[in-house]
Amino acid sequence: MPNTSAEAAPASPDAARRRSAIGLLSLSHLVDDVYQGAVPALLPFFVLHQGYGYAAATGIVFAATALSSVAQPLFGMAADRWRVHWPAPAGLLVAGLGVGLSGLGDSYWWTWSAIALSGLGVAAYHPVAASAVRAVAGPSAQGMSWFAVGGNIGLALGPVAVTPVVLSFGLAGTPLLAVPALLMAGVLAALGRSASGERARAAGGRGGGAEPADDWSAFARLTGVVVLRSVMMFGTTSLLGLSLIDRFGFGAAQAGWALTGFLAVGAAATVTGGWIADRWARTRAVRIGYAVALPSAVLLAAAPAAWAALLAAAGLAIGIFLPFAVQTTLGQSYLPNRVGTASGVTLGLAVSAGGVVAPLLGWIADTRGLPWAQGVVAALAVAALALSFALPERGRGG
Repeated sequence: MPNTSAEAAPASPDAARRRSAIGLLSLSHLVDDVYQGAVPALLPFFVLHQGYGYAAATGIVFAATALSSVAQPLFGMAADRWRVHWPAPAGLLVAGLGVGLSGLGDSYWWTWSAIALSGLGVAAYHPVAASAVRAVAGPSAQGMSWFAVGGNIGLALGPVAVTPVVLSFGLAGTPLLAVPALLMAGVLAALGRSASGERARAAGGRGGGAEPADDWSAFARLTGVVVLRSVMMFGTTSLLGLSLIDRFGFGAAQAGWALTGFLAVGAAATVTGGWIADRWARTRAVRIGYAVALPSAVLLAAAPAAWAALLAAAGLAIGIFLPFAVQTTLGQSYLPNRVGTASGVTLGLAVSAGGVVAPLLGWIADTRGLPWAQGVVAALAVAALALSFALPERGRGG
């Protein structure tokens, strides 16, 4: 049965503070992930205006994730050991500045380095913010899903922000994209001390009892699942717009809106995944997601017309995003004594690891064609679904 004890508790000033803290963190997640969504949305413009090939374009995705993949666990360990809050506003600021600078240079390496800087900022933000959500909201998958959906909405808004700015001002207009990060980083910095106090009160309210032992074996299997999901997500978001342009004659603006729709469907699926997890089981939500992703990925690779490609993309969005927040809370339950590290991997390292593989998918698209690269995503869905059955369920209170 659903766990409704928290919902039945009477309202209190402390509960209002917690809701406000989750709302602020969700909003900051939205702004932060605008810059992740901006990167794939910028790719068609880099291809059209700078003359990059598919491999070079997906190499920019690699830039956004390479430093991030290394740094995220380190920031997660810092969150576990020192409970520092400053990486969240600082990371958000750097994420925005990197994207803002990306269109100003006239060389590939300038663009690559600016996007790499943005990826490092994203790495700093995620583990600290996710640890704060766990401290405030507890182990509820639904609570984490609202935080995650803030990021999903940000991903969806990335193309919405990028497309009109670049169409109006060209790539020289990218500094305008940094403005939301400047504003939100200032808010987080001003309220950082209050947020730290809230986390301490939440931790103190649960204190006393010993946490169960960390299950590193289960966490390793979960990491494998999340890495596979990451490659599926980055492969799809990096190549979907280019595929619609090359295979079905979409314009750059139309492709950007299609990518926005993909991410918007994913945001709704994220909340649905949290609902399923809290009412039945986290592992069930994960398995349902990959079971939906598999046929959708096959259809996208073989789509005979634009309508079929769009339908397949919607199904793939559901399958990829349904397990997203659920996997984060599942990872935190496997490592209850290292929540920051678990957050850094499930929301950070494993999420950004897909960008490391994106250049390989770009190479396949260059040499064999876009349907072959999209077929790789279908093969990864098979592997993710199979591995998800090796994940143990950990009680929702853990």
